[in-house]
Parts: sequence; C-alpha cells; structure tokens
Amino acid sequence: MYSRPIARITRNGEAIVMNWTKNMLCSALAITCLSPAATVAANTQGDVRLKSPWDFERVNLTGAPYSCPEPVHLSPDLSTNSFYSDGKHSVIDPERMKTYNATAGPYKELGNVAVAATDAYLRTGSRGAVQCLVRHLDQAAGDGVFTGKMNSNQAYYVQGWVIGAIAICYLKARDSGLIPIEQRDRILSWIQQVVRQTQDYYDGHRAKQSDAENNHLYWAGVEVAAAGIAANNRNLFNWGVDTYHAGVAQIQSDGTLPREMARGQRALHYHLFAASPLVYLAEFGEDNGLDLYAENNAALKRLVEVSTHGLINNSFFVERAGVAQDTPNGDPTAEEIGWAKPYVKRFPNPVISGLLAHAPSLSYMYLGGLPPD
Repeated sequence: MYSRPIARITRNGEAIVMNWTKNMLCSALAITCLSPAATVAANTQGDVRLKSPWDFERVNLTGAPYSCPEPVHLSPDLSTNSFYSDGKHSVIDPERMKTYNATAGPYKELGNVAVAATDAYLRTGSRGAVQCLVRHLDQAAGDGVFTGKMNSNQAYYVQGWVIGAIAICYLKARDSGLIPIEQRDRILSWIQQVVRQTQDYYDGHRAKQSDAENNHLYWAGVEVAAAGIAANNRNLFNWGVDTYHAGVAQIQSDGTLPREMARGQRALHYHLFAASPLVYLAEFGEDNGLDLYAENNAALKRLVEVSTHGLINNSFFVERAGVAQDTPNGDPTAEEIGWAKPYVKRFPNPVISGLLAHAPSLSYMYLGGLPPD
C-alpha cells in the first residue's frame, strides 16, 4: 500500500523532495519496486499506471447492505439552456431555473446516483454499492448517454460536470476488484467518447476567449484528466493539465481571476467555483510527478486564500465587484469548501480547516462526491 507523496518532482524530472512509503509491500510480494525518480521517469514513458488521489486509500470490502435505485434510460442527446437572466450571468431567473432543472435534472441525477454509491463504498466498504455503481454506469454506457447532440453551451457544461463526476467515481472504485473486465472496457470506452466531445468543444471555443477561458475550462480539465487517469490515456491527462496552466496563468498578484470578478454578485461564488477544479487538477498532477502548485509563483495558493477568506468576510469582493455578494449564506456548502480538504492537508491553514469543520457535508457531485483523505 503506497502512501501519497507530499512533494513531487519538477517537470524536468529532477527529484526535490520525496516521501514515498511502500510499507513493505514490495518485499512481501517479492516484486521489484522502482525508486521515486525511476517511478516518475517510467510514468513519463507511460510504463506506470496514471494515479489518482484515491489510489492511496485502502477500502476493506464488506457485506454492508446498499439499496440501489433502478437505472433510468437517458437519451444520448441533451437539450437544456442557461438559467441566468443578465449579461453577467449573475442573476438567476426562477422560470429558467425551473426549465433547467426539468431538462438537465435527470442527467445530473445519474451523477448523484454514482456519487451516492461511491460515497457509501468509501464509508462502509459495501460490495453492493460498487455493484450498484457498475450497474448504472454500464447501462449509461450502453445507452450512449451524452454521446449525441448537445444543444447549447449549458448542455456541454452539464455533460462535463456529470461525466467528470462519473470518471472520479470510477477511479475510487477501480481497485475494488468488483468491476468485470467487459463492463470496465465498455464504461471506459464510453467515458472517453464523451470527453473527446468536451475536448472538441473547448478546442473550438478557446480562440473566442469566452466560456472556454474561465472556470468552465478548468472543470473540463478535471473531467478529461480524470478520464485520462481512469483509462491510462496520457493524451487526455495532458489535455487536462493544460487547462490548469491556462487557469493559473490568469491568477493575478492579489489572487483574483478577472473573468470571475466580472460576474457581479456571484464574483466570490465563481472564484470558489474556479478554485475547486484547479485544486483537483493540482492534486492529479502531484500524484503523477508534476509540482503544479508551484506554478506562476504559487498562484493557486493566492486564489485559494483570497477565495476562502471571502467566506469569512466578503468585503474585498463587494468592493472589487462593486455589488453585494450572494455568498456566504450560512455554513459553507460542499460546493464552496469540500474541494479544500486535500489542499489544507498539503498546506495547513486554520481558516480553511475551520470552514471545513463547519460544513454539513463535503460530498459534492461535480467532484465525484467525497474528497480524498
């Protein structure tokens, strides 16, 4: 059982700090284990499986019961639209939101079902929970969900959030020993087919400097990188990492993101919403030999600190955005702070730890449920 490295290797392969404990597994199994530097070198050549944060967590299987809902057939096509009523995409229109929930809701429920099963597996070790996950993903793969026509930008966003969540759920369960090869191959083929649509969408939009350069790009990066790790597809993983480079390059010296600051009353909300996928991408990088947190003079740390402080006192965002913020509103939600659990473990911060302690839940569907320990 490997423990997670707490520091990695620079992108040119030079070892800087390593803590790669193998807990005697190699000698016990009489196998040859690579040194940390050799492991990363082999990883660069594709000889070692791409890793996720959950590869370093051990789950003991149990017979804990799990109630699995019946799978629902969904169309390959998704037709849904934005729920905002203003040019800044900051004011939610109740009628548009009602329509959005009706059209996108069944697809997002697929993500919710996957997350519920995977969270149960992590908490209890339930074999039934993994079998439930596999059952739902296999049917979705068979139905070709999300492989058809997406009618709008919003449809692509929903596609990415749900498939990203599903890819992370798969990563959490992939070493359970409960995913038959035939279903594994069908699920991974489906996930890769969908994320290639994501790549095509963003590659086609990035030249327009629109939605393809703000938080949506980073969320697409999590989706594609997670799929790449799941399928051991380095091209997909690298595409996801590239979105991280694009994101941290935009972080200003004060930790803000210009495109997210332009979101009016939801400026703080969208700073948190942007930090979330960037932290997960940084964690994916760390587990695969890339010191992404150091990039752009540790820009992500600046974004995380200014955003999380806004949940305590949002006056900075009120002043900069020029309008009262709709966040915070009570205890922090999983959407607002769940992503920070791996961050604060790596970079202790009492403010963030306090926010995490006050959150009723840390399980957020868009990030595949519970964060890594």
